[in-house]
This record gives sequence, structure tokens and C-alpha cells, in this order.
Amino acid sequence: MIRGKAWKFGDGISTDHIAPGRLFHLRSNLPELAKHVLEDARADFAGKVARGDFVVAGSNFGQGSSREHAPTIIKLAGVGAVLAKSFARIFFRNGINIGLPLIQCDTDQIAEGDELEVDLAAGQVRNLTKGVTIPFTPLPPVMRKILDEGGLVAHIKKHGDLEI
Repeated sequence: MIRGKAWKFGDGISTDHIAPGRLFHLRSNLPELAKHVLEDARADFAGKVARGDFVVAGSNFGQGSSREHAPTIIKLAGVGAVLAKSFARIFFRNGINIGLPLIQCDTDQIAEGDELEVDLAAGQVRNLTKGVTIPFTPLPPVMRKILDEGGLVAHIKKHGDLEI
């Protein structure tokens, strides 16, 4: 169970919004780059987000490049999960591989600041502020296992292979 506050973003949030290209020189210093996460979409986000909070967006979250550091710095910033109507395919794969929960659901019933609780296994987002439950198709068990173990690298180190 993941619980936190919603930070609402719109449609088409790109990897450049998440990890600004002008800060490319920080790509080998991810904790420093995480201090700028999403600043081109919302300048105050990195300084105010709390551990466990949620990034909530519209369609095609993570579009653009295949930079793996985009989902990595979201995770390093303490975000508990990203909820969006849809994700760019490469971003989705990178996110699961680094251990960042990504949930595809209807985000129209979530407003800025709403308190949310996410149950990955049950496929439910509970909006505690509004008293509504938003269903989503649960991630396959292998993806939940990768997330539970901290990402694909941690999973392979633990098992010596990708056990499906």
C-alpha cells in the first residue's frame, strides 16, 4: 500500500519536462539531477514533494527520449508512484525496470493535493479526500515482483536470472 498527496500535471509530460536537457551534464550525478525533477513543468515540485507523494498526469506521460534517468530521478525524489491516463512505452518499461510503480488509470477524479492510497495488487486507487475508488488493471505478477524487489537489477542479483 502506498499513501501520499497528489501533484497534478497535464498531458504530454515529456522526459525533458522530467529531466531538463539543459542539465544533461548532471546525468552521472542522479541525486543532484533529482533536485530538478519536473522543474520545467512545475518549478517548485522538487523542493516540495514529500516521500510517498504521487505524480498524477494525463495522457502520454514520459514521451520523448528513452533516457532511463527520467524515471530514476522521479524515484530518487521520493515519489511513491506515477498515475497517468497513458504512458510512453519506453518510459513505462524503464520505470518498472528501475522499481518505480506506474499506474494507468482515469486520473480525472484526482485533484491537486488529494490524499491517495494505492493498492497495486488489488488494482485500486482510493481517493481519500473525495471518498471514491478508481479501479485499474493490476500489473502482472512478474512486474509487481520486480517492483517489490527494487527493480530489475535487484531482482536479477537476487535470483541470478529473470524468473517469470
